[in-house]
Amino acid sequence: MIYAFLTAICCIALMGAGAAMATYGYFRKRRGGKRVIPLAIPAAMFAVGLVLVILIPGSFHTVDAGTVAVVKKMGVISDVETPGTYFDFWLTHKYEKYDSKVQQVEINMDAYTSDAQSMDISMVVQFQIRQDKVEDIALNYGGLEALTNRIQSVAIERTKATLSQYQAEKLIEERNAISPKVEEVISEAIGDKYYVNFNSAVLTDITFSDAFEQAVEAKMMAQQEKLQAQYENEKKKEEAEAALYVAEQEAKALLAKAQAEADAQVAASEAAARSIMLKSVEVARMLGYTVTESGTEEIVYTIVFDETHSGADIAEYMKYIEYMSKWDGKLPQVVAGENGFMITVPMQ
Repeated sequence: MIYAFLTAICCIALMGAGAAMATYGYFRKRRGGKRVIPLAIPAAMFAVGLVLVILIPGSFHTVDAGTVAVVKKMGVISDVETPGTYFDFWLTHKYEKYDSKVQQVEINMDAYTSDAQSMDISMVVQFQIRQDKVEDIALNYGGLEALTNRIQSVAIERTKATLSQYQAEKLIEERNAISPKVEEVISEAIGDKYYVNFNSAVLTDITFSDAFEQAVEAKMMAQQEKLQAQYENEKKKEEAEAALYVAEQEAKALLAKAQAEADAQVAASEAAARSIMLKSVEVARMLGYTVTESGTEEIVYTIVFDETHSGADIAEYMKYIEYMSKWDGKLPQVVAGENGFMITVPMQ
């Protein structure tokens, strides 16, 4: 652009110089009536400047960074130029510029699920033209806009076909996982057919009708309530099982305690019985009874009774021993007898 500007300045200066010389020559004449400067010279300068200012500045072509240009000579593609400044006669050469940066296309569409639920889809597709295929793009599409429209159509078609395979609730549940599938399908559809490098396709939003959204929300709340009820039931069941276990353990403990107490009472009773038996044996021997012993692990005593030794005296003596074991050493104050009462007065 700077070259065109400088060239235009030079041409305009040449035209100004020619006009100035013509004006000067018109008003200043030599002696004899002839002009100092012939009008043909400044007229030629002005004409040349005018032609140059028309033809030369427009022949400078600048290709900015991030773009490429398809050069057409008399309507026929002759070259592809990368960023830089070029000089080609503007009447015969035309520069058609293509943006080689990443293109971002925002797409909005409506679609249907497999269960006939309508939805609004928003997505973003990114691609970049291949600089070595710019000539093919110019020949087949005539410009970047037409190519972008074609890629957008492919993206819409593939997205609708992919989403129509899912039920609405499935889309809601697997929304994050479906976007990569859509991207893969669009990438395969574009491939190398459209002279671009496909970058990405992202589903930015899937919106269903308000009625369907409310129905899904109500269903999810019902499921949550059901899960909560199941959780509470399981918790109550666990608590009941824990209480039952505690009760069983307590019952077992009480049973074990009762059994131990019963065993202790039996053992005490057996010990008392054996003690009485041993005392009876001792009394019997003391009273002259014959006592035999038998057994190896446990000695068994046998008291021999006869006409003289009937066992009554043993019983009376055992009562005496029992009485003596319980007597506190004090004599009774009143004793009943056959002839009356005997009163015992304690000594001070």
